[in-house]
Amino acid sequence: QVQLLESGGGSVQAGGSLRLSCKVPGMSYSYCMAWFRQVPGKEREGVAAIDSQRTTTYADSVKGRFIISLEYAENTLYLQMNALKPEDTAMYYCAANFARCPSSDDLESWGNWGQGTQVTVSS
Repeated sequence: QVQLLESGGGSVQAGGSLRLSCKVPGMSYSYCMAWFRQVPGKEREGVAAIDSQRTTTYADSVKGRFIISLEYAENTLYLQMNALKPEDTAMYYCAANFARCPSSDDLESWGNWGQGTQVTVSS
């Protein structure tokens, strides 16, 4: 397992933007990477995922607002978040799997996680 490191969280007003970053050691060997989020008392949910072919998937709640991307030269995964809403408030985590793309419901199979970065959107 490798330890991922998120950054870029913060507080923003509704309608604003934030860009999250995640350092992924050995990213060139990673098959699939993703962003998840979690609020207290609720299960962690998938937000967006990207594979080594740069194929992306998004949760319906963020489609058209969030963009997931990666930069192999920097070993960094990004999440550009636009038109933020109060309901986007959560702790955001990045995850990686070096062999396959697990379902967003199969948290354990992702295997490699960061510690999280807090995003707070005020109305």
